[in-house]
Amino acid sequence: MSDIKSKLIWALFMCLTIVISNPSMASERYGKQKVVYHINYDNPKTQAGALRNIQNHINAVGAEKLELKIVLHGKGLSLLLEPDAQKNTKLKFGNATDTMQAKISGLKDQGVEFNVCANTLKGKKISYENDLYDVEKSNIVPSGVAELTHLQALGYTYIKP
Repeated sequence: MSDIKSKLIWALFMCLTIVISNPSMASERYGKQKVVYHINYDNPKTQAGALRNIQNHINAVGAEKLELKIVLHGKGLSLLLEPDAQKNTKLKFGNATDTMQAKISGLKDQGVEFNVCANTLKGKKISYENDLYDVEKSNIVPSGVAELTHLQALGYTYIKP
């Protein structure tokens, strides 16, 4: 009887060890990554799905092992466009609702960088200071598509969710 108890205790110990170590196994599996996500569409459900994919990516790899950038251009700037500011721009949607802002802030708190296309700002008549949620001058890149190419040349993996 004690042999069976010993085996059960050992099996339980091994199961607990596997469950407890599982998150670190994922982080060890993937190592350091440099990734750029490309958003150039204005559908709020698709944008929310992209942010979920990004959070899942962070959860799997670990924020400390991930250099992650999001490049937004064209209709993609609607992700950061305040709903009240939309009427002053050439974009059809302002998707930076309170819910979306919370998701954006959560990603930024984990080191995600949002890059905004200067060409789109000019062409769509968007003021980054007044119309966009939490965008600073340092977040603006000259061209969204040129930035994507530049980052890929630097070794970033390209993902279009």
